[in-house]
Amino acid sequence: MTLTTGTGADNGATTGAYAPRPGAAPLPRMIAAQAALETKMLLRNGEQLLLTVVIPTLLLVLFSAVDIVDTGAGEAVDFLTPGVLALAVMSTAFTGQAIATGFERRYGVLKRLAASPLPRWGLMTAKTASVLVTEVLQIVLLTVIAFALGWSPHGNPLAVLLLLVLGTAAFSGLGLLMAGTLKAEATLAAANLVFLLLLVGGGVIVPLDKFPSGAQDVLGLLPISALSDGLRDVLQHGAGMPWGDLGILAGWAVVALAAAGRFFRWE
Repeated sequence: MTLTTGTGADNGATTGAYAPRPGAAPLPRMIAAQAALETKMLLRNGEQLLLTVVIPTLLLVLFSAVDIVDTGAGEAVDFLTPGVLALAVMSTAFTGQAIATGFERRYGVLKRLAASPLPRWGLMTAKTASVLVTEVLQIVLLTVIAFALGWSPHGNPLAVLLLLVLGTAAFSGLGLLMAGTLKAEATLAAANLVFLLLLVGGGVIVPLDKFPSGAQDVLGLLPISALSDGLRDVLQHGAGMPWGDLGILAGWAVVALAAAGRFFRWE
Protein backbone atom coordinates (compact mmCIF):
# COMPACT_ATOMS: atom_id res chain seq x y z
CA MET A 1 0.00 0.00 0.00
CA THR A 2 1.37 3.41 -0.95
CA LEU A 3 0.11 6.56 0.76
CA THR A 4 0.66 9.86 -1.03
CA THR A 5 -0.30 13.21 0.45
CA GLY A 6 0.17 16.69 -0.79
CA THR A 7 -1.43 20.12 -1.22
CA GLY A 8 -2.40 19.83 -4.88
CA ALA A 9 -1.44 22.79 -6.97
CA ASP A 10 0.28 24.48 -4.05
CA ASN A 11 3.34 22.25 -4.07
CA GLY A 12 2.38 18.83 -5.48
CA ALA A 13 4.85 17.27 -3.01
CA THR A 14 4.77 13.72 -1.76
CA THR A 15 5.17 13.85 2.01
CA GLY A 16 5.24 10.09 2.78
CA ALA A 17 5.24 6.63 1.25
CA TYR A 18 4.51 3.52 3.28
CA ALA A 19 4.53 -0.13 2.28
CA PRO A 20 3.59 -2.26 5.33
CA ARG A 21 3.86 -6.02 4.91
CA PRO A 22 1.85 -7.62 7.70
CA GLY A 23 2.28 -11.34 8.27
CA ALA A 24 3.87 -14.00 10.39
CA ALA A 25 7.57 -14.03 11.15
CA PRO A 26 9.71 -16.67 9.43
CA LEU A 27 9.06 -20.13 10.85
CA PRO A 28 12.59 -20.69 12.24
CA ARG A 29 12.35 -17.39 14.12
CA MET A 30 8.95 -18.35 15.58
CA ILE A 31 10.24 -21.73 16.71
CA ALA A 32 13.36 -20.16 18.26
CA ALA A 33 11.28 -17.55 20.11
CA GLN A 34 8.88 -20.18 21.44
CA ALA A 35 11.78 -22.42 22.47
CA ALA A 36 13.40 -19.54 24.36
CA LEU A 37 10.10 -18.81 26.11
CA GLU A 38 9.60 -22.49 27.02
CA THR A 39 13.13 -22.66 28.44
CA LYS A 40 12.67 -19.51 30.54
CA MET A 41 9.37 -20.80 31.93
CA LEU A 42 10.96 -24.13 32.80
CA LEU A 43 13.95 -22.57 34.56
CA ARG A 44 11.70 -20.20 36.54
CA ASN A 45 9.47 -23.01 37.81
CA GLY A 46 10.56 -24.05 41.29
CA GLU A 47 8.92 -27.49 41.12
CA GLN A 48 10.54 -28.24 37.78
CA LEU A 49 13.94 -27.12 39.05
CA LEU A 50 13.49 -29.47 42.02
CA LEU A 51 12.94 -32.39 39.64
CA THR A 52 15.51 -31.49 37.01
CA VAL A 53 18.39 -30.10 39.07
CA VAL A 54 18.07 -30.45 42.84
CA ILE A 55 17.03 -34.12 43.14
CA PRO A 56 19.61 -35.54 40.68
CA THR A 57 22.36 -33.43 42.27
CA LEU A 58 21.46 -34.48 45.82
CA LEU A 59 21.28 -38.14 44.83
CA LEU A 60 24.68 -37.99 43.16
CA VAL A 61 26.37 -36.25 46.09
CA LEU A 62 24.63 -38.23 48.86
CA PHE A 63 25.06 -41.74 47.47
CA SER A 64 28.63 -41.01 46.36
CA ALA A 65 29.62 -39.75 49.80
CA VAL A 66 27.69 -42.22 51.98
CA ASP A 67 27.88 -45.99 51.54
CA ILE A 68 24.13 -46.67 51.53
CA VAL A 69 23.76 -48.92 48.48
CA ASP A 70 26.18 -51.61 47.36
CA THR A 71 27.21 -50.45 43.88
CA GLY A 72 29.75 -53.20 43.32
CA ALA A 73 33.47 -52.96 42.74
CA GLY A 74 35.05 -49.59 42.06
CA GLU A 75 34.15 -46.10 43.14
CA ALA A 76 30.48 -45.42 43.84
CA VAL A 77 30.55 -42.23 41.78
CA ASP A 78 31.57 -44.20 38.67
CA PHE A 79 28.42 -46.32 39.01
CA LEU A 80 26.10 -43.52 40.09
CA THR A 81 26.95 -40.79 37.57
CA PRO A 82 25.60 -42.58 34.45
CA GLY A 83 22.39 -43.44 36.30
CA VAL A 84 21.93 -39.89 37.54
CA LEU A 85 22.52 -38.55 34.01
CA ALA A 86 19.75 -40.89 32.83
CA LEU A 87 17.54 -39.66 35.67
CA ALA A 88 18.17 -36.06 34.62
CA VAL A 89 17.03 -36.85 31.08
CA MET A 90 13.88 -38.55 32.37
CA SER A 91 13.07 -35.74 34.81
CA THR A 92 13.19 -33.11 32.05
CA ALA A 93 11.95 -34.92 28.96
CA PHE A 94 9.25 -36.96 30.69
CA THR A 95 8.20 -35.71 34.13
CA GLY A 96 8.73 -31.99 33.69
CA GLN A 97 7.40 -31.84 30.15
CA ALA A 98 4.34 -33.98 30.95
CA ILE A 99 3.31 -31.82 33.92
CA ALA A 100 3.92 -28.49 32.19
CA THR A 101 2.18 -29.52 28.96
CA GLY A 102 -0.73 -31.07 30.85
CA PHE A 103 -1.52 -27.83 32.67
CA GLU A 104 -1.01 -25.78 29.51
CA ARG A 105 -3.62 -27.98 27.88
CA ARG A 106 -6.00 -27.59 30.83
CA TYR A 107 -5.77 -23.79 30.90
CA GLY A 108 -6.28 -23.50 27.14
CA VAL A 109 -2.75 -22.34 26.38
CA LEU A 110 -2.19 -25.06 23.80
CA LYS A 111 -5.54 -24.31 22.15
CA ARG A 112 -4.58 -20.66 21.72
CA LEU A 113 -1.08 -21.47 20.53
CA ALA A 114 -2.55 -23.91 18.02
CA ALA A 115 -4.53 -21.01 16.53
CA SER A 116 -1.39 -18.89 16.13
CA PRO A 117 0.78 -18.77 12.98
CA LEU A 118 3.10 -21.26 14.68
CA PRO A 119 2.05 -24.72 13.42
CA ARG A 120 1.44 -27.49 15.91
CA TRP A 121 4.53 -29.40 14.84
CA GLY A 122 6.50 -26.17 15.26
CA LEU A 123 5.24 -25.88 18.85
CA MET A 124 6.32 -29.45 19.58
CA THR A 125 9.68 -28.73 17.97
CA ALA A 126 10.09 -25.70 20.24
CA LYS A 127 9.23 -27.80 23.29
CA THR A 128 11.77 -30.41 22.24
CA ALA A 129 14.42 -27.73 21.75
CA SER A 130 13.65 -26.39 25.22
CA VAL A 131 14.08 -29.88 26.67
CA LEU A 132 17.44 -30.29 24.90
CA VAL A 133 18.73 -26.93 26.15
CA THR A 134 17.73 -27.81 29.71
CA GLU A 135 19.37 -31.21 29.43
CA VAL A 136 22.62 -29.68 28.25
CA LEU A 137 22.64 -27.44 31.34
CA GLN A 138 21.85 -30.43 33.57
CA ILE A 139 24.56 -32.61 32.06
CA VAL A 140 27.17 -29.87 32.36
CA LEU A 141 26.29 -29.27 36.02
CA LEU A 142 26.20 -32.97 36.95
CA THR A 143 29.43 -33.64 35.06
CA VAL A 144 31.26 -30.89 36.93
CA ILE A 145 29.97 -32.22 40.26
CA ALA A 146 30.88 -35.81 39.32
CA PHE A 147 34.43 -34.80 38.39
CA ALA A 148 34.72 -32.99 41.73
CA LEU A 149 33.68 -36.25 43.43
CA GLY A 150 36.38 -38.21 41.59
CA TRP A 151 34.52 -39.54 38.56
CA SER A 152 36.69 -41.22 35.89
CA PRO A 153 34.63 -41.70 32.69
CA HIS A 154 35.65 -43.87 29.74
CA GLY A 155 34.18 -44.89 26.41
CA ASN A 156 32.99 -43.47 23.12
CA PRO A 157 31.39 -39.97 23.25
CA LEU A 158 29.32 -40.80 20.15
CA ALA A 159 27.71 -43.73 21.94
CA VAL A 160 26.89 -41.47 24.89
CA LEU A 161 25.36 -38.87 22.56
CA LEU A 162 23.21 -41.47 20.77
CA LEU A 163 21.96 -42.85 24.08
CA LEU A 164 21.04 -39.38 25.35
CA VAL A 165 19.28 -38.41 22.11
CA LEU A 166 17.26 -41.62 21.87
CA GLY A 167 16.49 -41.47 25.59
CA THR A 168 15.23 -37.92 25.18
CA ALA A 169 13.03 -38.93 22.23
CA ALA A 170 11.57 -41.88 24.13
CA PHE A 171 10.80 -39.93 27.29
CA SER A 172 9.49 -36.93 25.36
CA GLY A 173 7.06 -39.14 23.50
CA LEU A 174 5.86 -40.74 26.73
CA GLY A 175 5.52 -37.35 28.42
CA LEU A 176 3.53 -35.84 25.56
CA LEU A 177 1.35 -38.94 25.34
CA MET A 178 0.49 -38.66 29.03
CA ALA A 179 -0.08 -34.90 28.90
CA GLY A 180 -2.24 -35.15 25.81
CA THR A 181 -4.55 -37.90 27.02
CA LEU A 182 -4.96 -37.45 30.80
CA LYS A 183 -6.36 -34.59 32.84
CA ALA A 184 -3.79 -32.21 34.29
CA GLU A 185 -4.22 -33.43 37.88
CA ALA A 186 -3.95 -37.05 36.77
CA THR A 187 -0.84 -36.20 34.75
CA LEU A 188 0.73 -34.52 37.79
CA ALA A 189 0.11 -37.55 40.00
CA ALA A 190 1.01 -40.17 37.38
CA ALA A 191 4.19 -38.42 36.21
CA ASN A 192 5.54 -38.07 39.76
CA LEU A 193 4.59 -41.65 40.61
CA VAL A 194 6.32 -43.01 37.51
CA PHE A 195 9.37 -40.87 38.32
CA LEU A 196 9.64 -42.40 41.80
CA LEU A 197 9.04 -45.96 40.59
CA LEU A 198 11.64 -45.71 37.83
CA LEU A 199 14.09 -44.03 40.20
CA VAL A 200 13.91 -47.11 42.45
CA GLY A 201 13.50 -49.86 39.87
CA GLY A 202 15.29 -48.49 36.83
CA GLY A 203 18.89 -49.18 37.75
CA VAL A 204 19.59 -45.53 38.56
CA ILE A 205 20.73 -45.98 42.16
CA VAL A 206 20.13 -49.66 42.86
CA PRO A 207 21.83 -52.10 40.43
CA LEU A 208 19.39 -54.28 38.53
CA ASP A 209 21.22 -57.42 39.67
CA LYS A 210 19.93 -56.72 43.19
CA PHE A 211 16.41 -57.59 41.99
CA PRO A 212 15.05 -61.14 41.46
CA SER A 213 16.06 -62.67 38.13
CA GLY A 214 12.51 -62.61 36.77
CA ALA A 215 12.13 -58.92 37.62
CA GLN A 216 15.49 -58.10 36.03
CA ASP A 217 14.28 -59.27 32.62
CA VAL A 218 11.23 -57.00 32.80
CA LEU A 219 12.99 -54.01 34.32
CA GLY A 220 15.76 -54.24 31.73
CA LEU A 221 13.23 -53.41 29.00
CA LEU A 222 12.28 -50.07 30.57
CA PRO A 223 13.66 -46.94 28.86
CA ILE A 224 15.29 -45.68 32.05
CA SER A 225 17.03 -49.05 32.53
CA ALA A 226 18.25 -49.11 28.94
CA LEU A 227 19.52 -45.55 29.21
CA SER A 228 21.24 -45.94 32.58
CA ASP A 229 22.74 -49.33 31.74
CA GLY A 230 23.89 -48.16 28.32
CA LEU A 231 25.55 -45.08 29.79
CA ARG A 232 27.10 -47.18 32.53
CA ASP A 233 28.49 -49.74 30.09
CA VAL A 234 30.13 -46.99 28.06
CA LEU A 235 31.22 -44.51 30.74
CA GLN A 236 32.16 -46.94 33.51
CA HIS A 237 33.31 -50.03 31.63
CA GLY A 238 34.49 -48.45 28.37
CA ALA A 239 32.26 -50.68 26.24
CA GLY A 240 31.66 -50.07 22.55
CA MET A 241 28.34 -49.15 20.98
CA PRO A 242 25.58 -50.57 23.22
CA TRP A 243 23.33 -51.74 20.38
CA GLY A 244 20.92 -53.62 22.63
CA ASP A 245 20.17 -50.60 24.82
CA LEU A 246 20.02 -48.33 21.77
CA GLY A 247 17.50 -50.70 20.18
CA ILE A 248 15.28 -50.65 23.27
CA LEU A 249 15.36 -46.85 23.40
CA ALA A 250 14.68 -46.56 19.67
CA GLY A 251 11.68 -48.88 20.02
CA TRP A 252 10.26 -46.84 22.88
CA ALA A 253 10.88 -43.60 20.97
CA VAL A 254 9.09 -44.75 17.81
CA VAL A 255 6.08 -46.18 19.65
CA ALA A 256 5.74 -43.30 22.13
CA LEU A 257 6.09 -40.50 19.56
CA ALA A 258 3.69 -42.21 17.16
CA ALA A 259 1.14 -42.71 19.93
CA ALA A 260 1.54 -39.11 21.10
CA GLY A 261 0.99 -37.84 17.56
CA ARG A 262 -2.08 -40.06 17.16
CA PHE A 263 -3.84 -39.56 20.49
CA PHE A 264 -2.71 -36.11 21.69
CA ARG A 265 -5.73 -33.87 22.36
CA TRP A 266 -5.16 -30.13 22.21
CA GLU A 267 -8.24 -29.22 24.24
